[in-house]
Amino acid sequence: MVYGIGKDSWWMRNHGTIVPPVQAGKGRRAGMMYSAGTMRIAWIAVLLAVTTAGRAQLAPETEAKVASIANQVLHDTGVPSASVGIVENGQVVYAHAFGMARVEPQLAASPEMAYPIGSISKQFTATVVLLLQEQGKLSIDDPVAKYFPALTRAGDVKLKNLMTMTSGYEDFAPQDYSIPAWYVKRDPADTVKEWAGKPLNFEPGTEWQYSNTNYVLLALIVEKVTGEPFYQYLREHVLGPAGLDGVFNAYTDREKLRTTGYISYAMQPPRVLPLEAPSWYFGDGELAMPAATLLKWDQTIMNQAILKPESYRQFETPFVTKDGKNTNYGLGVRVQNRNGHRLLEHGGEVGGYVADNIVYPDDKLAIVVLTNEVASSAASTIGTQLTALLLPGAVTQEGAPDAVAAELPGILAAFAKGQIDRTKFSANCNAYFSDAAIADFKATVAPLGEVKSMYRTRSALRGGMTFGDYRVVFANGATLEMNTYTLPDGKIEQLLITGKA
Repeated sequence: MVYGIGKDSWWMRNHGTIVPPVQAGKGRRAGMMYSAGTMRIAWIAVLLAVTTAGRAQLAPETEAKVASIANQVLHDTGVPSASVGIVENGQVVYAHAFGMARVEPQLAASPEMAYPIGSISKQFTATVVLLLQEQGKLSIDDPVAKYFPALTRAGDVKLKNLMTMTSGYEDFAPQDYSIPAWYVKRDPADTVKEWAGKPLNFEPGTEWQYSNTNYVLLALIVEKVTGEPFYQYLREHVLGPAGLDGVFNAYTDREKLRTTGYISYAMQPPRVLPLEAPSWYFGDGELAMPAATLLKWDQTIMNQAILKPESYRQFETPFVTKDGKNTNYGLGVRVQNRNGHRLLEHGGEVGGYVADNIVYPDDKLAIVVLTNEVASSAASTIGTQLTALLLPGAVTQEGAPDAVAAELPGILAAFAKGQIDRTKFSANCNAYFSDAAIADFKATVAPLGEVKSMYRTRSALRGGMTFGDYRVVFANGATLEMNTYTLPDGKIEQLLITGKA
């Protein structure tokens, strides 16, 4: 089923004020004289435009292909549900949910259901900071020392370094599974004091490493500058003006979630996974909303409806390090050029959920995928395949050999026997590999035979660790996607099987 969003499906800027489309029509006609008949015709034209926009939808054959992609990926990954939304030609044309919002007792997913969006929340925090800059209340070139002088190298780290992940502050949450510490309630100030009180991972502005710590600190700075609770200010000055209804804090208002989050060990049947304790992801990853609401947010970016053009330029400009390296990351959003198509993208992951938000602003295309299983590739796979369907020229593929891959087949061979060499793994990873998890890994890997080949598709540094995405081909022809985090001492902090290739 396709759900039209109606007259509030987008907002337009009129003389610097964000107004609904009918009001924008009034503004365009300010100071003009109309006869009664002309006025009537003009208003009919406006109403027809609004009605047409509300009914905009994908072509039936395209809609069928979208459903086929989503259903196939859910089948291949075992992820319980996906809520998918699409903006095409600047209009919401598709909002549909697939699968189960709750596995037992069963509850079918529906498009009006909210899902946590995890780190996609960062671009909302970045927007608040830019708005405060427009008001002259701060500058993104301010040093952190202006607000939190006791933090490590606070005089050398600028707010812009926090926003672009170039601060050097260590990430408190690099893992794609929930470690025991995250289930103990945490004061955001303590999180910042601990992780931004450590020695820097690198000199500010010289490297890029993703760090959730940066955005918790930014939210605390917003509170200092405004004198208001962060989420109150966000709602009053960003969510409200953008017309975003149904947005809430998934952690403090978790009773509003109708979806249930899950975890799967090596693609075996999903098990319930609760959200982490409140305030770990303060200002960093706590928002929840339906897919169609996130699409409305994407429309404000396309239409530059909340901030001034100069602020959006800063938002969408990738940071370049001191040695001239393009980080492909702006202010809370990844920024890339895909075969001539400008892309703004960000994923999100919290306990039990993964989301992906893909925006091609110049092509007026946006794709939102919200899923309810942690450490799964379903959201990004659906997003990639929908991009190939709707904007095929923007798709690229990468592949690279990796010496680390030579050691992983032995680990998988041990899992096939229900065994694990715990000396290879960190304390957190050993906690992840419970008896149930090892049994699930065995059930997935054992039938596949020996590893025939393995190569890395992506690598990065994060939280002082090395991340790697891998594609593994087995003797029976099956192909799996997996990823790892490796500590500097060689211990494995994370090893996950995330999907079928």
